[in-house]
Amino acid sequence: MRISTSQFYESTAANYQKNFAKVVKTSEEASSLVRVNTAADDPVGASRLLQLGNQASMLSQYETNVTTIKATLGTTEAVMTSIGNVLQRAKELAVSAGNAAYTDADRKAVASELGSIEDQLLSLMNTKDENGKYIFSGSKGDVVPFTRNGDGTYSYNGDQVTLDLPIGDTMSMATNSTGWEVFQQAVNTSRTQVTMTAPAVDDGRVVLTNGQVSSSVTYNSQFRSGEPYTVEFVSGTQLKITDSGGNDVTAEASKGGVIEPSNQIGQTVSFRGVDLTLNVNLQAGDVAGTVLPGHTFTLAAKPDSFTPARSPGNSTATQITGSAITDPTAYHASFPTGAAVLKFTSATDFDLYAAPLTADSKPVSSGTLAGNVATASGVSFTLNGAPAANDQFSIAVNTHETQNILDTVNQLRTALSTPADGDNIAIQKLNASLASAIGNLASGTDQLTSALSSVGGRGQSLDTQSDTNQSFVLANSQTQSAIRDSDPAEVMTRLTLQQTMLQASQLAFSKITQLGLFNKI
Repeated sequence: MRISTSQFYESTAANYQKNFAKVVKTSEEASSLVRVNTAADDPVGASRLLQLGNQASMLSQYETNVTTIKATLGTTEAVMTSIGNVLQRAKELAVSAGNAAYTDADRKAVASELGSIEDQLLSLMNTKDENGKYIFSGSKGDVVPFTRNGDGTYSYNGDQVTLDLPIGDTMSMATNSTGWEVFQQAVNTSRTQVTMTAPAVDDGRVVLTNGQVSSSVTYNSQFRSGEPYTVEFVSGTQLKITDSGGNDVTAEASKGGVIEPSNQIGQTVSFRGVDLTLNVNLQAGDVAGTVLPGHTFTLAAKPDSFTPARSPGNSTATQITGSAITDPTAYHASFPTGAAVLKFTSATDFDLYAAPLTADSKPVSSGTLAGNVATASGVSFTLNGAPAANDQFSIAVNTHETQNILDTVNQLRTALSTPADGDNIAIQKLNASLASAIGNLASGTDQLTSALSSVGGRGQSLDTQSDTNQSFVLANSQTQSAIRDSDPAEVMTRLTLQQTMLQASQLAFSKITQLGLFNKI
C-alpha cells in the first residue's frame, strides 16, 4: 500500500493540531486548577457537581433561616424576660396588699401602680419585631394580639399558628411563640364559685370563698363529675357536702367536714382538689350551734361566659349587651368550642357558626329573634337594637379553665380599688381576691417560664443543627473540590508530557513539509 506525501502531511498536521489543543487545555487547567468546566470535560462528574451545588444552596438557605430564627427568638426571649420581671413586681404588690395594717388609701396606691403594670404588660405583649410584625400574633403578624374589651377584660386576636422555617433536610423550627401558648393557657386556679342559697338574706355570719384549685388532676377527675355540690352547716362544728346526685361526700373533705368555731377566720376546707376558705363571723351573744346550722351554699365550676364583639362592617350600630346559658344541655351539645360567629340573615333571623366563618362554613344552629333576644345553641344573647341582614357578631367563649395574666392583674386592681375599711366581710372577700390573684399570677409565671424554656430549647437545637449544617457544608465543599479541582503535580506532569509530544509533532510536521520534488532539484 502506497502512502502519498499529502497523506503524510495531513496526518502530521492533524496530530500537531491535536497535541496543540491538548497543551492549550492543560495549560488552562494548570492556570485555574479546575478540571471540570463543562459537562463535556466529565459528564458524570458534572452531574454530581450539579447535585452538590443544589445541596450547597439549600445549606446556605438553612443557615440564613437559622440566623433569622435566632434573631426572632432573641427578641422574644428579651420581651418574655421583661414580662416576667413585671409579673414579679405584681406578685410583690399582691402580697403586700394583704398587710392587715393597710388602709383603703394604701390599697388604692397599690392599685394605681398595678394600673401602670397592666398598661406595661399590654404594651409588651403587643411588641413588634424589626419588620413591624406583632411577635405574639401567630401567623397574623399585622393584627394586634391583645386588646382591652369594653368591660375591662382582654381578648386574644391572633391565632395558634407558628411560622416554621426549614433548618435541615428533615427539620423545621418555629420562628415564633404565639400569645395563645404563652399567655392564654395559664391555668386559672380560681375557676370554682360558691353561691349562698340559705338564708335568703345573707346575715354575714358565714363567708365561704369561691375556692382555689390546688390539684388540677383531682379537680378534673373527681370534682367536675359530681358538681354542683351543696355545702350545708348541720351544726356549729360540722359541714355536710352532697353531690349533684344527692350522695353524701362529706368524708372526702378535710377533717371530714369538721370546723373549729373558736378559730373563726381563715379556716381551710379542702375538697376534691379545691381549697375553700371559711370565715365565721359570730355576733355578740351568738351561739355557733344555734346560728350556723341552715347556712347553705352551692359549689360548682364557674359557668362559661361570653365576650361578644360587633363586626366593624355591620350596617347598624346594634350591640350584644348581655349573654347567658339558658339551656345547658343544648349548649354542651352544639355550641362551638372557643369562639363562634352570630350572623343575621335578616332583621329577625340568624345563624350561629363556629369561628372562623368561611365560605364553606355550615351553621350549627339557627333561630329567630324573640323580642331583642337571640337564642342559639342554648345561649341567649340580648341586643340593644334592631340588627340588619348580614350583621355579624363574634362570640369569644371563656371556660374559665385558663386566664390571661392581663385579666388577673385587672381583677386584682379592681379588688384593691374597692373600699373595705371597717368592714370585716369586705376584708375577708378582699383577702380571697388577693389569694386568687397570687395563685393566678404564679400560674401565669409558670406558663411564661415554660414558654421561655421552649425558646431556650429551640436556641440550643439551632446551635446543634447549625453545627451539623456546617459539617455538611465542609463535606460538600471537599467533595466538590475532589471532583472539580485538579491535582497540581498531576497536571504539571501531564502538561510536560503533552509539551514534549507537541514538540515531537512540530518536528515531524517540519520534516514532512520539506518532502517534495522542488527540494530535490
